[in-house]
Amino acid sequence: MDYDILILGGGIIGCAVAYELSKYNFNIALIERDYDVADDVAFFNTAIVYDGSETSDDVMSGLEYIGSNIMRETCERFNVPFKKIGCLRVVSDENGILKLEEMYERAKRRGIEGVYLLDNKDVYDIEPNIKSNVKRGLYSENVAIVAPFDLAIAYAEVASDNGVNFRLEEEVLNIQELARGFRVTTNKNKFNCKVVINTIPHEIFIQENGKVEEQVIEENKEKSKNMSYLLVDDNYKNKLNKIVIETFDKNSFVISAPMTTSGSLIGIKTTKKSSLDESLEYANRVISNLTRKNINNIFKESYNKDSMLIDDSEIDRGYIRITGTHYGKITIAPAIARMICDTISNNLNCTLNKNFIDKRREIYKFRELGKKEANEIIALDSRYGKIICVCNQISEGEIVDCIRRPLGARTVEGVKRRTGAGFGSCQGSHCYQKIVNILARELDKNITEIVDDSKNSKVLESRIKEFKDV
Repeated sequence: MDYDILILGGGIIGCAVAYELSKYNFNIALIERDYDVADDVAFFNTAIVYDGSETSDDVMSGLEYIGSNIMRETCERFNVPFKKIGCLRVVSDENGILKLEEMYERAKRRGIEGVYLLDNKDVYDIEPNIKSNVKRGLYSENVAIVAPFDLAIAYAEVASDNGVNFRLEEEVLNIQELARGFRVTTNKNKFNCKVVINTIPHEIFIQENGKVEEQVIEENKEKSKNMSYLLVDDNYKNKLNKIVIETFDKNSFVISAPMTTSGSLIGIKTTKKSSLDESLEYANRVISNLTRKNINNIFKESYNKDSMLIDDSEIDRGYIRITGTHYGKITIAPAIARMICDTISNNLNCTLNKNFIDKRREIYKFRELGKKEANEIIALDSRYGKIICVCNQISEGEIVDCIRRPLGARTVEGVKRRTGAGFGSCQGSHCYQKIVNILARELDKNITEIVDDSKNSKVLESRIKEFKDV
């Protein structure tokens, strides 16, 4: 099977690259070893869109600035949640003031508008609920939040509608360089292609004997930190309206950000793993009276300040890879995708796809519909009138639609991430089994074949013998 371009990895960068390249008359396939695309996006589906003012790296600043502008336009076109709310950085010591002044001067030098250095009175005017004794602040009105999983799925759906072949559950085993292009062997197929674009977080090296050598990139211990996240209920009274970041020292800070749906997200970066009580103690240095009762969920991940770059040094033989990791990966993904597309289109003889459809199929979210609109939708499909997730008001019609769409959900996790079902205060105790039953019906599978998020995560192992006919 032959392709012009093979994209390795179905994360948000791979999906963005597939979307950009689908604007041209290329025969493209994306290979992803997992059940679903965009598994690199955190399940809470909220990410900060930076403006390039916070980083000390000029290259990353440029990518963030370009990426944020592209993303704003893309989200508007695809109806993906994107909210420009501003970011306020605050400090309480003299060393922190010097850092803010450096950031402000960098932003001015880079020509980034909408960045202001504030005194403590202005800080409290913007966010009166900040608890700590703030001395100065740096405010950027450009910073936004986005629903990154929705964006990645939108990229993938439009790319799929424009001819990109998404090959899920395929893992690259072998890459052999040919006289013209490459032969890529997966656990299921063999492909010939002219160009390989590697967006996988770990590096893949092509050996002379054609075998693939994977090298997991070890995170620099000085750059990699532990990040704890608290998902705060929307009923919490002292929540902050802006993205607020307070730095305590070079090794720790707290960040509070509104969610794209409801509630807020609090992240704590420290040099050590912290318990829930320790995380609450850090959070309460910024806001007031946050308790366990206000927390819907908690999780941890690594925090990395590395750079991400496009390595096109081997473009002459048709190989491009994305190197490095970065906390602003979501922000820079559109910029990287656009740059790769420009590089490929300039190096290959290609033409624009005259039939390209730059539109995503409509999605109806029942909880966002007015009474009149809801009744019209229910009249067309009664399943939109049957609520499955009571906490988040997710209807059966939405769940069925997310399964039947291009690259539709095939797992419980896929349904939850696409619709928000199961992420309410009951954590899916009311709707989990209903989601499993809908998946089994729509995919024409036995209920014991449905998985949570991967091959080894069956929801039900088997039926009890006495009840097989029930």
